[in-house]
Amino acid sequence: MKNKLVYLCLMFMAVTLNAQTTEKQKINQVLDSWHQAAADADFDAYFGKMTKDGVFIGTDAMENWQNEEFRTFSKPYFDRGKAWSFTAVQRNVYLNEAKNFAWFDELLDTQMKICRGSGVLKKENGQWKIAHYVLSIAVPNENVGELIEIKEKKDDQLLQELKGKQQN
Repeated sequence: MKNKLVYLCLMFMAVTLNAQTTEKQKINQVLDSWHQAAADADFDAYFGKMTKDGVFIGTDAMENWQNEEFRTFSKPYFDRGKAWSFTAVQRNVYLNEAKNFAWFDELLDTQMKICRGSGVLKKENGQWKIAHYVLSIAVPNENVGELIEIKEKKDDQLLQELKGKQQN
């Protein structure tokens, strides 16, 4: 009896881990095909992997694109036949217990060199969709000082503008 109980527990754990692995594999496929759709300039496939209220946060401080705005911004790039090319070289995927919500981080090989992407996916009608994506340019710590010098003037102007809006 004791052996059967141990066996049942092990089987339950195996099934649970397998289900989680399968969901992570599905998420990886969605993210990889999303990046590939951009590289292939496949507008419909790219935006078909995002939720209707999806958000894309770009590398510029003012790039907080809601789905429709991001579509409008991106369309000319896709229409030219070349959007952008991101290839994941490392990715971590995490799932909630209900397996209907996931978050991830990834390191990407891009035309901007190494970038970091992170985001949130949710399951809609049995399909994983990207609800929120954040793209950042990875900067080695020893180069942060140089980067600050490059962007200081523009950032100071933008900070003044943003702080002025908060006071109004």
